[in-house]
Amino acid sequence: MSIILGIDPGSRITGYGVIRIVAGKAEYLGSGCIRTDLGELPSRLKQVYDGVSEIITQFKPDEFAIERVFMARNADSALKLGQARGSAIVAAVNALLPVSEYSATQIKQAVVGTGGAAKEQVQHMVTHLLKLSATPQADAADALGVALCHFHTRQILIKMAGRSTGSVRGRYR
Repeated sequence: MSIILGIDPGSRITGYGVIRIVAGKAEYLGSGCIRTDLGELPSRLKQVYDGVSEIITQFKPDEFAIERVFMARNADSALKLGQARGSAIVAAVNALLPVSEYSATQIKQAVVGTGGAAKEQVQHMVTHLLKLSATPQADAADALGVALCHFHTRQILIKMAGRSTGSVRGRYR
């Protein structure tokens, strides 16, 4: 059993999603958003750090996955997003968690099946895959998508490693 914390970073809203892997299946543990005040950027970055640290303390994840920065139309926005990512990553590293990073395209591909999926499609598939009774808020759904992407990527890597070590149909000899 392992617990994965997924993060969809933002300087104003940072989504988080937590899943537990049991017997090769993902189970929903929690999700939500860290909403920062409208203050100066350094204060908001501290709020992201503190919020992620609190989530780590609450859920005690074994692994941490975060969305990579993409170059937005506005360079200033991309820089702020990168700084928010950094705050979240430092919280994970301080908790001695391994950090994995995925692009938005990788996340959408893993969750929806196409890298060009819309946010609504990600929300729908996250709700379906985790058997949720309600659709999570967009940033929380994206964070759950990050966690699911990490889980699926890890599963593929385990299968590939198994093939190179003499496994037969997913079983070790």
